[in-house]
Amino acid sequence: MNLIFYSFGLLLISFTLIPLIHSDYWTFRIFEYPRNQKFFLTLLCLLGWGIWGQFASPWAYVFTALLVANAAYLCYKLFPYTPLAPKQLLYGGARPDRLIRLLIYNVYQYNRKSEPFLQLVSRLDPDLILMAETDQWWADQTAVFQEKYPHSVLKPLENTYGMLLYSKMELRGATVKFLVEEDVPSIHTEVMLPSGTAVSLYCVHPTPPVPQENPRSTERDKELLLVAREIRETKQKVPVIVAGDLNDVAWSYTTELFQKVSGLLDPRLGRGFYSTFHAKIPFLRFPLDHIFCSGDFKLVRLQRLPAIGSDHFPMFVELAYDPEAVQQQQKPEASSEDLELADEKINADTDADREAGTAGSRGHQAS
Repeated sequence: MNLIFYSFGLLLISFTLIPLIHSDYWTFRIFEYPRNQKFFLTLLCLLGWGIWGQFASPWAYVFTALLVANAAYLCYKLFPYTPLAPKQLLYGGARPDRLIRLLIYNVYQYNRKSEPFLQLVSRLDPDLILMAETDQWWADQTAVFQEKYPHSVLKPLENTYGMLLYSKMELRGATVKFLVEEDVPSIHTEVMLPSGTAVSLYCVHPTPPVPQENPRSTERDKELLLVAREIRETKQKVPVIVAGDLNDVAWSYTTELFQKVSGLLDPRLGRGFYSTFHAKIPFLRFPLDHIFCSGDFKLVRLQRLPAIGSDHFPMFVELAYDPEAVQQQQKPEASSEDLELADEKINADTDADREAGTAGSRGHQAS
């Protein structure tokens, strides 16, 4: 019996330690995702060990101490995403002409149930709708939005990386960019609030570090950090929102680095996990769909909405632009080491760079 517990417990501990090795290979990065699952299984192992374990040797007590340490470490890392922790983005309100309501949804390209989504949009009546994994079929199904959402950026693709953005508010300078991979777009635009304030919106959906996509997280990390660096280096500071399926969990070291470099706030912190994937497998759920914003916003509402056919849950956020909020909220700060690491990741060669024999491709853009 002890051998079973030893094997299972040490496996859990190794799954916790592996992500501490900051390698880009998927075999290391994938273990960042199930942090709450590892915590739950460690508690389960401790409970079983306490009931059925045999404490006949000193190793049994060492093993117990290791399990307790593993549970404590995971609890410490998960605590910021519980309602007991301080909120990074504070609640607040604003004049109606300074509110922005955004619905994001990874539709799952092969999902052919559009009607529940159309009904959801009708019920929520958001100001902006961002959809990921949209092919031409989804573009055709949602063309009805254009009557109520006269401003749009549409880039349907058949490779699960299509993206559609619909907006009631005026969009200025909208471009579709291919920052890292030539078939993975992102949308960069300014959204004009009714008050006349311009908000920089970045819509992203980088590829995940999995064998069937990319064996390394290099492409994903590079795209996120290119956006973060652009936000950091913008000379004329404007309100910023970054939204989309980042294919990365909220607590990964890459997401933390993205926040430090960009200085953006995460509304999840102090509120909950808001796990959006996988909608059909309750035990395997991770927070992959994100909305980050600059410190001149406050949160009015954040919701993970019910499943409506995709393997992702939709997310809805209502933000209030408040210029005075920057004095009340502490933004993440990047150290010189953080900036050096970000530059290193941005300049890293992707698999496509290696095949082409070039270094540090920056991608291109198309209007």
